[in-house]
Amino acid sequence: QWQLVESGGGLVQPGGSLRLSCTVSGSTLERWEIGWFRQAPGMGREGAACIAGRDRTIEYADSVNGRFTISRDNNNKTVYLLMTRLRPEDTAVYYCAKINICTDMVPWKNLGSWGAGTQVTVSS
Repeated sequence: QWQLVESGGGLVQPGGSLRLSCTVSGSTLERWEIGWFRQAPGMGREGAACIAGRDRTIEYADSVNGRFTISRDNNNKTVYLLMTRLRPEDTAVYYCAKINICTDMVPWKNLGSWGAGTQVTVSS
């Protein structure tokens, strides 16, 4: 059974940067569409960024576009989310998921179970 595990969260000051990692075990992910989601306290889960498997299509939510960068290293079975110019409103638990399709046309659907996520707190 495959599993995705998130890591790399922490406490950072406004304007700072963090790089999150999403690593798969029990499978390879070179053909997978992967999405990063986040859930702020008291809010629903929202998609932040996604990357396709084959054509490397990338999509970002408007709220993170220009500040976050998603990338993948198939050899290391890892997808990264580099977050820069962080703001207090970026504070959330961040999750990665295998999704149905990376596109800006429809909401992304998680094809597996949600993991524990990794906490990102942006505060001075």
